[in-house]
Amino acid sequence: MPVFARGEYLARLARVKARMRERGLDVLVCADPASMNYLTGYDGWSFYVHQYVVVGLDREEPLWVGRAMDAPGARLTAFLGADSIRAYPESHVDSPRLHPAQFLAGVIADLGWGRAVVGVDLDAFYFTARAYLELGKALPAARLVDAELLVAWVRLVKSEAEIELMRGAAAIVSNAMTVGMQAVAPGVRECDAVAEITAAQFRGSAGFWGDYPAALANVPHGEKTAAPHLTWTGERYKHGEVAYLELGGCHARYHAALARTLYMGTPPAALLDVVKVVAEGMEVALDAARAGTTAHEVASVWNRVIARAGYEKPSRIGYSIGLNYPPDWGERTLSLREGEHAVLEENMCFHMILGMWMDDWGYELSETFRITASGAPEVLTDFPRELVIKP
Repeated sequence: MPVFARGEYLARLARVKARMRERGLDVLVCADPASMNYLTGYDGWSFYVHQYVVVGLDREEPLWVGRAMDAPGARLTAFLGADSIRAYPESHVDSPRLHPAQFLAGVIADLGWGRAVVGVDLDAFYFTARAYLELGKALPAARLVDAELLVAWVRLVKSEAEIELMRGAAAIVSNAMTVGMQAVAPGVRECDAVAEITAAQFRGSAGFWGDYPAALANVPHGEKTAAPHLTWTGERYKHGEVAYLELGGCHARYHAALARTLYMGTPPAALLDVVKVVAEGMEVALDAARAGTTAHEVASVWNRVIARAGYEKPSRIGYSIGLNYPPDWGERTLSLREGEHAVLEENMCFHMILGMWMDDWGYELSETFRITASGAPEVLTDFPRELVIKP
């Protein structure tokens, strides 16, 4: 069954169609699985093959176009009627001669859109160069234009129903962080700690079952903490080393993320100095993250705090987060960084990740939060921000 009521999906489609009209688009082809889910409710581990959702201005429901094997999943999870589900035959799967984009072009032409202005996801992970070429070749009278992540930008502002799922994801990741901090200790293998963390992520809570996160746990220790985005090995944690956990919680494809750092032994002064500065920076940046301010202003107050202490952080300090699939729980739209002047609005959600990576060690602190109508943001995640010390 779809996660949301039909009215929720139709309201989303109305917002997307308004953006399409502003861009001069007659038809929109989505290949991003999160945007497909957002518009139809479809949810399945089928994004390794070509699949699409097609929105037409003159049609109430969008079309799901995917593999025949996955059509029953579309009937089960999407809000769509039978006429809105179009399945290409198995002969088009991994074929050097036949391509799903050829079938998609036939669907578009049959609906009278063969001469339309068609927006496509040129920067979507799952929209390939061949799909673009095949679509253009099969629709010579249509004009293909870059939709520029149109649906992802609409997804930026969440509904109240979506926010409730984000709160559930935050509860899951907060509990997983507690489990992870208990599991990490000198002599424990990274993979064994991750096994405990993953079990907590999947179990979820009484009210929110745990879905698979769009990104895997990052659990480095020692010198490896100088780099972000490292998963795990069979190496054992050691006394006298720093380690951090960057984890995601997921419920019904909605995410919250959380990062915390621990030290096994007596932490060195250099680490404690960074901990203090980052804690102050987190407070001022969160306080600045209010409706009506800009992403630039949030990043600027952070940069002023760390600059006074003699530090710098070239990378962004946060990004929008919500509904997604592998390989990323971020929405790839609005970032918290200087030079980004988009205005923050109520019910935008962000993962503020304050990672400080030095030459041979690193430190991470993060929160997932929601922009409120007025006042400070609602921090969804719940775990103490202090450095965890294991003597």
